[in-house]
Amino acid sequence: MPFSHLRHLMPSGISSPLMPRLKKIGTPQICKTTDEALSAAVNLILRKGKGSNTNPVQLFIQGGAVTPTPLLQALATVVQENKTSFFRTFHIHLEGQLLHLQCPNITDLSFFAGANVRSAINGKANQEFPVRAKAEYVPIFLSEIPSLFRREIYDVDIALVQCSPPDKHGFVSLGCSVDVTAAAVETTKVIVALVNDKLPRTYGQGTLRMSNIDFAVHTSQPIYNSHKQGGDMTEKKIGEFIASEFVNDGSTLQLGIGGIPDAVLASCGDRKSLGIHSEMISDGVMKLMECGAITNHLKPYARGLTVTSFAIGSEDFYNFLDDNSAVAFLGADVTNDTALIRTMPSMTSINSAIEVDLTGQVVADTIGTQIYSGIGGQADFVRGAGLCPDGKSIIALPSRTKKGEARIVPFIKPGGAVVTTRGHVRYICTEFGIASLYGQPLEERCRRLISISHPDDREQLEKAAYERNILHRTCL
Repeated sequence: MPFSHLRHLMPSGISSPLMPRLKKIGTPQICKTTDEALSAAVNLILRKGKGSNTNPVQLFIQGGAVTPTPLLQALATVVQENKTSFFRTFHIHLEGQLLHLQCPNITDLSFFAGANVRSAINGKANQEFPVRAKAEYVPIFLSEIPSLFRREIYDVDIALVQCSPPDKHGFVSLGCSVDVTAAAVETTKVIVALVNDKLPRTYGQGTLRMSNIDFAVHTSQPIYNSHKQGGDMTEKKIGEFIASEFVNDGSTLQLGIGGIPDAVLASCGDRKSLGIHSEMISDGVMKLMECGAITNHLKPYARGLTVTSFAIGSEDFYNFLDDNSAVAFLGADVTNDTALIRTMPSMTSINSAIEVDLTGQVVADTIGTQIYSGIGGQADFVRGAGLCPDGKSIIALPSRTKKGEARIVPFIKPGGAVVTTRGHVRYICTEFGIASLYGQPLEERCRRLISISHPDDREQLEKAAYERNILHRTCL
């Protein structure tokens, strides 16, 4: 088999369990409260000599729908009790209120920033929720975050996670957030888990033995629901454009959450033999699996399985994922591996952006100097789909923001950061059409992008393009 990581996936599509490399199998300590569990875990690491300013206690936090909020509340209490010690937390997108950000002896690092941490990262005061922690953003491809743990660039002391109750064989599941969590769990010294009977049990690379957990607290509470039904008319129009122009029978799809992906999927009910190889999935995938449009039977890897690294959606969606062996949750280093993505039949990658300049540079994680989200998996899939012989990568965005500001712009806002370079970009889609940029010179790119901008912005864009010397007047 050409990919070394295929050894993790057995023919049935269900992988071998995670093996935390620094842990011995034992009996987890069942704690009555999250405060008790966190205090025991932190004290264990502090006794090993960690906790100084130069050698802080390092904690990984599972993210997305599975964010272990009760553990974060306990973490805030425990850290405040250890005021002379230093801590560092790291994570991808988190849901809920982040009480640990009130602790001045914590440095919080986001590999993907959500709304609840943006103000802290951007140094903005928040009177309703005082932030005293130092919060920073780490720009990195989603595919490479697991290597930070495996190479000990981030030496994980404690992993804070949720898991399902153990099955009859003693195995638990990390649910619908395997992404970078699997690598953190494999490399951590201590695992603290909320054992939640409301967490969907999933298949793939997110299983481990209950006996690998050090401290456990039993709970029964719904995980985060973040599915918005439908989208506005602009998003629906963009989604319909993409579905009609790019999604054919047998295509393999990567898409995220929101109105545009929902509209794409809603327009694909009559397609046949679709596949899913994506960093995330939501309700729209469930609907197409149930109606038979998604079969995954043409994919060379994990044939017959919908492949993802995390999921977030409605309660019905979580019920669909529970004990569903047709969905494989794998690490982001697998799902987002460009060498694997490029092998998918007619790989079709659909991502969004904040703004695009007239040469095709795509800004996706910043608004000017302000951090908005993260690099995530956009660059991984744009490149992977671009390397696929019949692949298509699409950047989809409304022509204007909800405040009426242009999103196709002459210049990137000062301080803005490019996530997808103009050399990688293939197609840009708005509600006014599709611009194919691959292999086109700057002047033609510019004309095509102006043609799909908002009609009220085109004159100004054309003027700016002449001033930038991208568009040239005919010389006589």
